[in-house]
Amino acid sequence: MQKQQNQFSHLTAIERIYLSFPARFLLDKNLLQDKILDFGCGFGNDVKLLQQKGFDITGYDPYYFPQYPNEKFDTIICFYVLNVLFPEEQANVLMGVSHFLKPGGKAYFAVRRDVKKEGFREHYVHKKPTYQCNVKLPFNSIHLDESCEIYEYIHYNCQRNSSHSCLFCNPYTHLTFVTESATAYAMFDGYPLGKGHVLVIPKRHVSNYFELPFQEQSACWLMVNKVQEILDKRFAPDGFNVGMNINREAGQNMMHASIHIIPRYKGDTVGIKGGMRNVIPKRK
Repeated sequence: MQKQQNQFSHLTAIERIYLSFPARFLLDKNLLQDKILDFGCGFGNDVKLLQQKGFDITGYDPYYFPQYPNEKFDTIICFYVLNVLFPEEQANVLMGVSHFLKPGGKAYFAVRRDVKKEGFREHYVHKKPTYQCNVKLPFNSIHLDESCEIYEYIHYNCQRNSSHSCLFCNPYTHLTFVTESATAYAMFDGYPLGKGHVLVIPKRHVSNYFELPFQEQSACWLMVNKVQEILDKRFAPDGFNVGMNINREAGQNMMHASIHIIPRYKGDTVGIKGGMRNVIPKRK
């Protein structure tokens, strides 16, 4: 069966001469602070109008403004983007926004609440198949009406997530965050084995990775791919070890599932046998 493609999602962008409702809402609440990124800005209407008001705002859109950002931002806005994307594409947007957000910064996602029928439809102007769906996010909702909901997002390690003492459920604020999705996050290991050692951690508190629902396992591995891209760009390693410890007999000390992504560099091991087959010393 041929996989459906979502190649015309950019056609849902709308030309406007006025600020979008989410932009006006955030402006009225004084929530647009310091250096701002409009992630998925479409034609860039909000960017232009906010620039005219004196805001330091940059627009990024993979189709209309494809210059990918290379810095961090204090405020990120993402309006009506997620409703026209498949779940995997939605996760990539969430991870991108999280990665570009400064520590202590805030992002705002606006989603439609008036989608009556999910799936593909023919665009009334362009006559191409465009996709739409309902979206619920596990973030703080700061506005809801019949047509729109606005969520406020902060990094996972900037809030209290659980009443118990697990350090992966409530990671330290001083740890360097890499990215986050709805069900997982990634941070640099507090005790790295090498430069760029990152942990991908599911938000669900389970010790055994295999006890995670399949969708959450998939979300972890989608994040592994994203982290690999980030590490490759930042550190240019010569290779990677990727794996996990499950149960104490396999070396698991923190009883919360995690996946290790360890960049490898020429000369960081003796000889060429430094990979997974050397995990058990007596079997080298």
